[in-house]
Amino acid sequence: MLIYSMTASADGYINDRAGGIDWTAPSDELFAFHLDRVRTLGGHLIGRRLYETMLVWETDPSIRSAPLFTEFADVWTALPKIVFSHGPVDLQGNARMASAPLADEIRNMLDSTDRDVEIGGATLAGQAFELGLIDEVRLFRAPAVLGGGTPFFPPVASPVVMDLVETRRFEPGIVYERYTSARKV
Repeated sequence: MLIYSMTASADGYINDRAGGIDWTAPSDELFAFHLDRVRTLGGHLIGRRLYETMLVWETDPSIRSAPLFTEFADVWTALPKIVFSHGPVDLQGNARMASAPLADEIRNMLDSTDRDVEIGGATLAGQAFELGLIDEVRLFRAPAVLGGGTPFFPPVASPVVMDLVETRRFEPGIVYERYTSARKV
């Protein structure tokens, strides 16, 4: 199954107009939930900007300041990653550059594991969403209105109906929404 999962503001942006994400800091409970979620994955398809944001988990020893952070760093570092970028990227660890079109890379990664695969980076996930390749959306809606930034969902030519299958609330007001069966109307 291909899963798109990110935090977005109440008005649907994954970052603010300047690219900032400081309003997305998770509580300990939410961080543990993310750790459990990432632990179940068999791979991650990731856009350059998100890859570079997450690279700190692989390269900065000071991030391992707490047992939960150390565990997340270990899980993230071990996770196979395919990075999509139009320019050069300094790849680390268990990451490689995409060498095929998105749909082929998705199919190949899904075929390489018996676990779920996640796609991240709103632009990259938006392309997969437009192609109808996303099986599940996991949205962590933050209590902030940004008024602009990078949208969580891409613009669509026709409505897409999804089934809400789970919700959960985390402090400080993050609402987790899990949707399945995206289909165009």
